[in-house]
Amino acid sequence: MSHQVRIPDTAQPVKFEAWKRFFSPANRYLSPLLITLVLLVGQLSYGILESYTRTLLAIGVSLVAELILARIFFGHWPNLASAYITGISVGILVRSPAFWPYALCALISITSKYVLRVHGRHIWNPSNFGISVLFFLASGAVAGLSIQWGNFVWPMIVIWVLGSVIIWRLRRFHISATYVVSFLAFAFLRSWITGDPWQSEISPITGPMYQLFIFFMITDPKTTVRSKTGQCLVVFAVAAVEMLLRLHQVVYAPFYALFLVGPAAMLLEMWKDSRRARLLVAHA
Repeated sequence: MSHQVRIPDTAQPVKFEAWKRFFSPANRYLSPLLITLVLLVGQLSYGILESYTRTLLAIGVSLVAELILARIFFGHWPNLASAYITGISVGILVRSPAFWPYALCALISITSKYVLRVHGRHIWNPSNFGISVLFFLASGAVAGLSIQWGNFVWPMIVIWVLGSVIIWRLRRFHISATYVVSFLAFAFLRSWITGDPWQSEISPITGPMYQLFIFFMITDPKTTVRSKTGQCLVVFAVAAVEMLLRLHQVVYAPFYALFLVGPAAMLLEMWKDSRRARLLVAHA
């Protein structure tokens, strides 16, 4: 009588482990993958880019600036994932017929990481800093992306679902979720104050600009406070300041709100840390 030997099927567990590793927080290429998807879906659906060459210029300047500045300031070659995200963000969000705003904005963004530092940490999200500075100082030459997905909702759904999964795996989903809930609540409040239809107050969040803002700018690990409670409070404050700016007809309200609130929260945390350290030394 012959006996058949049953060989365990290990293909499924191996495949699951591979996907688990791919979506792990250790994979630094998840965010670049997501922002590339935002660019591709937005461009193929609505043509969100001013041009491919301008976007490539922003990416190229970001990468080169990161390499040079990291070598000068820290003496090593950096991982370029962050610079890539900054370059694509600039390429998507900046609208100008000229080339120089893309190069200048990318350069300002990357340089801010190395020059504007407190206790060894940069306190502004690089792309948010560069874009805010450019919009404020060169509003006559540049504009921001204002395209929304409209009634063609499948690109928005794809990005939101995949983005939520990736941000959740990176343990930053609570930040994005808190901001979205806060934005919606303040949108209804703005509608009640101004009398404008609530649909028009909510509609901006459906566009690619807000997807970049929600998934990349406010979740940047280098420029957010440490505690989950603090992170949620900060993005709630960002949404609140954004509402006030919108009520005063400020066009680029979300960028300016993060520009103001994010660094203030970081500085407050640093002050509390230094105060705690002094108390420990005094009681030692």
